[in-house]
Amino acid sequence: MKLLYPTSLKLDVQSLEGFAPTLHAYDVKAPIPEELIDAEVLVTWTNSADNLKDAAARMKNLRWIQSLAAGPNDVLAAGFDPSRITVTTGSGLHDHTVAEHALGMLLVAARRFYEMRDYQLQGKWPGHLGGPQPDRPAGAFTTLRDAKVTVWGFGNIAKALVPHLIGLGAKVRGVARSAGVRNGVEVYGEDKLPELLADTDALVMILPGDASTRHAINAERLRMLPKHAWIINVGRGISIDEEALADALDKGELGGAVLDVFDVEPLPESSRLWKTPNLVVSPHAAGGRPQGAEGLIADNLRRLLAAQPLKNVI
Repeated sequence: MKLLYPTSLKLDVQSLEGFAPTLHAYDVKAPIPEELIDAEVLVTWTNSADNLKDAAARMKNLRWIQSLAAGPNDVLAAGFDPSRITVTTGSGLHDHTVAEHALGMLLVAARRFYEMRDYQLQGKWPGHLGGPQPDRPAGAFTTLRDAKVTVWGFGNIAKALVPHLIGLGAKVRGVARSAGVRNGVEVYGEDKLPELLADTDALVMILPGDASTRHAINAERLRMLPKHAWIINVGRGISIDEEALADALDKGELGGAVLDVFDVEPLPESSRLWKTPNLVVSPHAAGGRPQGAEGLIADNLRRLLAAQPLKNVI
């Protein structure tokens, strides 16, 4: 049995030794070499679309694909058949990096760092942002202390983020498909969205990208948010109707948005989002650094060899 691992990130390959499969490095931007085409295990990270399509067409012995990405979109788009090949994701490997980025995005919005930078580039002193300021004024998002933060999509990333928000004094509520209490936070079903959105200072979106989440935030739901509310998106770009969001911001019907993900990436130069007021563009930078990949690969490899269920199966 052969296991192919990508050279697109630094892996502690020695920690994967000792199992039955032999370990082979491969280039994620080039076709799979002929001598490796009979591999049964493929680990993927930042593979090109052509590389994955080539692998899907030629690797007939594949039993398992371990993606190190949080979602399997690229693997599925390449044509691999999940009914024949077990596909597992890197869910859990990006929790802390994405949570950290989301926290930074919230602070950018509340403390208006983006506006300070704009003034700096003009060589102007933004006096209205400094000096004495009102403390937690009504109808404004200026601090996380006592802010009502709604986290939509309450998985591992949310669980990593929420303790930091609570530590800074935020009042956190979660939204997910099923209601309950998770890690001490009240999580509501999506049927409660109208009343939750109406009482939100900052909405953090951490939704996966599939048909059920497409334009989860649309013009109707944008109107439910207070005019001072901000939207943070570190989930998937398709979850927000970008045209409706830009319209709301242009009309001053929303406080602002900080987006790390978009419908089309890289964001086209022609996109109106570049010039939309109070919108900060983050270039899909929240994740991109899998942490603990070797542990997940080793655990799933052990499970595969023992004929046990793998972790993070799609």
